[in-house]
Amino acid sequence: MHIPVLLEPATDLLLGNGGALYVDCTLGLGGHGRRILEKNPKALLIGIDRDPQALEIAQENLKAFEGRYKLYHANFSDLDEVLRQEGIREVDGFLFDLGVSMLQLKSPRGFSFQRDEPLDMRMNPEDRITAYHVLNRYSERELERIFKEYGEEPYYKKVAKAIVLARAKKPIETTGELVKIITSVLPYRGGKIHPATRIFQAIRIEVNQELKSFEIALNKTLDFLRTGGRIVVISFHSLEDRIAKNFMKKHLKLLTKKPIVPTMEEMKVNPACRSAKLRVGEKP
Repeated sequence: MHIPVLLEPATDLLLGNGGALYVDCTLGLGGHGRRILEKNPKALLIGIDRDPQALEIAQENLKAFEGRYKLYHANFSDLDEVLRQEGIREVDGFLFDLGVSMLQLKSPRGFSFQRDEPLDMRMNPEDRITAYHVLNRYSERELERIFKEYGEEPYYKKVAKAIVLARAKKPIETTGELVKIITSVLPYRGGKIHPATRIFQAIRIEVNQELKSFEIALNKTLDFLRTGGRIVVISFHSLEDRIAKNFMKKHLKLLTKKPIVPTMEEMKVNPACRSAKLRVGEKP
């Protein structure tokens, strides 16, 4: 269901420091984690994910490596609590594979604008804030902010205004209703990017506090990363990539002067990976 992106370069670079204890901060279905355990027979893995459905599948996918991994249902911004619970003081590497997974896109949680579903968008169904809450409770100015900052949508004011006008008549309840509102002010004229893409991204980031959680998690890695330890980040849009690049420039030795991107062959097999960028930093 989910093809791990940049699987070989990400795991090769992560394991290139000869370590044994690694943390997959975005375990997902366990694709990268499994490859870490396959490539290094001495490796131990701590897997963290906020999506309990993904963790169930990962548990099944990793069962051949029983005794070499521990899985945690948590936000990666709480990685310090997870590691302390395990009694771990030093880690050889952290892996972050950011963004929404194919499992989440295909689940009926409102991540995709291609189906009519309830406005949820929570990666962790136990979280309080949903997309419904954002769209129906946020002020026009707050909507403008997230569409501009997280969606980088040029017409953020138009969309925010249209949403506020629509919800004054009745609450916005489904993704289909939201798409109609967006396309009423940003008509789809074909091309690669649907006008709902940036707005859905912005709402999803807000609901899950993705960028704030990522910044918190990166800063917490410094307390555990050993000298020579590595951080590998796979990002899918400029906001995530900028955070990763700035963090690595400030705190680590950059091993990737330019980000590694998928090959043409990988993009043919997995078109969803086309915007991926991989950066690696090492603790000096």
